[in-house]
Amino acid sequence: MSPFANTPPPPYYAVIFSSTRTPVEQGYGETADAMVELAHQQPGFLGVESVRDSDLGITVSYWADLDAIRAWKQQADHQMAQQLGKERWYGNYVTRIAKVERDYSF
Repeated sequence: MSPFANTPPPPYYAVIFSSTRTPVEQGYGETADAMVELAHQQPGFLGVESVRDSDLGITVSYWADLDAIRAWKQQADHQMAQQLGKERWYGNYVTRIAKVERDYSF
């Protein structure tokens, strides 16, 4: 299985979530896994790629359109996870939304 999301031909959108963590681990892995599973069930979800080293984590999720991104941001379980992230797991984060107009691979 490829570590890369299987996205359709552009255009589509990328949500880039870059974060640093706190030392708190309790519930983080389980919640992260549950959010990936839940995202897969959302209309317009195209895929996800994620990596974390000791200091920085980057997760890029791909979406068909801006409406799908808005719906995901407002999804109730995702909102609970976002709140827990702010309270427990993230020292800081930044979210960026970008339109993918071209992609190519090797």
